[in-house]
Amino acid sequence: MHLQKTLSAAILAGLAGAAFAQTPAAPAAPAAAPPSWKQGMSADQEKSTLHPFAGHVTGRTAGDLPLSKITAPPGFKVEMWADGVPDARSLALGANGTVFVSNRVQSNVYAIIDSGGKREVKTILKGMKSPNGIVFDKGTLYVAERHRITRYDDIESKLDNPGEGKVVVDNLDPTNQPGHFWKYLAMGPDGKLYFNIGSPQNITMPTYNEASILRVDTKTGNMENYAQGVRNSVGMAFHPVSKQLWFTEHGRDWMGTDLPSDELNVAKAKGQHFGFPYCHQGDVQDPTYGANRSCSEFTPPALNLGAHMAPVGMKFYTGNMFPKEYKNSMLIAQKGSWNRDPKQGYNVIRVTVDAKGKATKHPFIDGFLENDRGDPPMWGRPTDILQMKDGSILFSDDYNGVVYRVSYSKKSS
Repeated sequence: MHLQKTLSAAILAGLAGAAFAQTPAAPAAPAAAPPSWKQGMSADQEKSTLHPFAGHVTGRTAGDLPLSKITAPPGFKVEMWADGVPDARSLALGANGTVFVSNRVQSNVYAIIDSGGKREVKTILKGMKSPNGIVFDKGTLYVAERHRITRYDDIESKLDNPGEGKVVVDNLDPTNQPGHFWKYLAMGPDGKLYFNIGSPQNITMPTYNEASILRVDTKTGNMENYAQGVRNSVGMAFHPVSKQLWFTEHGRDWMGTDLPSDELNVAKAKGQHFGFPYCHQGDVQDPTYGANRSCSEFTPPALNLGAHMAPVGMKFYTGNMFPKEYKNSMLIAQKGSWNRDPKQGYNVIRVTVDAKGKATKHPFIDGFLENDRGDPPMWGRPTDILQMKDGSILFSDDYNGVVYRVSYSKKSS
C-alpha cells in the first residue's frame, strides 16, 4: 500500500511537471512605440542625436532676451510688444484691438488688452486640448483644438467670462493621433473656416481626411475636403486680390540634411493633390511610397523654401506703413530646423509673386540663430504673423512665450 501511494504521488508529480513544461510562457510586453518624430528613421539614423526642441514652459521676460541681436532691413524697428505669454502660437486681432494668442503644447487662450496705457495678458480659456488655431471674424473668436472647433460669440465683451462656447464641428481626431494633430485656422472669402489635419506620422499612408486641408460651414457644421497630399500645414492665408489659398507645408524628416524642401503652395481650386506621401518638393519621390508614382501627377509647390525650415504662420501684408514693395507680399514665420545639421531658419521671410506667378523669397527679420551646430542653436523661434490696424505687424515666439512688434519709419531708414 505504501509503495502504491508513493508511485501514485510520483505519477501525479510527473504529470503536473509535464503540464507545467507545456504551458507557454507569457508573451513579453510589447516594446514602447517610438515617438512620432522618430518614425521613418533608417537603421543608420537610429543613433542620431537630432531631436525637436522644447520651449520654455513658463515663458521668459524681455529682460531675459538678447533683443539687440534681431536684425531687419533699414527703416524697420523690432521691439518687445508683450511677454508673459507662455507657448505663444497663433495670433488673431479683435475688432476692438484685442490681440488673441493661442497655445500648442499648453492648454490656454490669452487676450492681450490695453489696461490704463499698459498691456495686460489675460487668460480667457483654460484646460483646452492644444488650442493652436484661432481666428476672429465678425465679433466671434473661433478656436481649433485637436478634436474640435468651437466659437465664442461677442468675445470682446466677455473676456472675463467667455462661457462654454458653441461647437462648430467635433470628432476631428477620433484616433487620438500621435503627430501633427494641431490645427491652424483661416477664414475664407466664402465665409467658411479652413483648417489642416496633418499626417499622423512623419511618413505614412494617410486616410481621406488626414494630410489635408478642410473647410467647414460655420452655420451648418458641414465639412468638406479642400486639398489633399499636404503633410503638415500650420500656416495659411488668402491672397487679397486673387482670393486663392496659399499655405506653408513641412516636408518629411529623415531623408537627409538637404531633402526634402519645405514648401509654399497655392490651392487655386478645390480638389488639388500636393503629393504627400508619394512625392516631396515637387520632384523627389518618397523612398517608401513613391514607387510606381510620378511627381507629375501632383500639384507642384509655388516655391521651395529649403530643407527643414519649418515654415509656420503666414499673412499677406495689406497695410500702408511698410514700403510699397511690401504691399500684398507674404510674411512667413520660420521656426527653424531640428532634423538637420547644421541648423537653419529661425527667421521671418518675405515672399513676392510677380505677374507670371513666380514666387521669390527675401530676407526680413533675422538674428535668432546663434550657433548652427548648437543644442539648441537658437534663442528664439518666430511662429505666427499678425497685421495691426496701424500697418505694423506682430509676430509670436513660442520658444520664449513673447510677442514682438515690427514697425517702419522713413526717418530711420
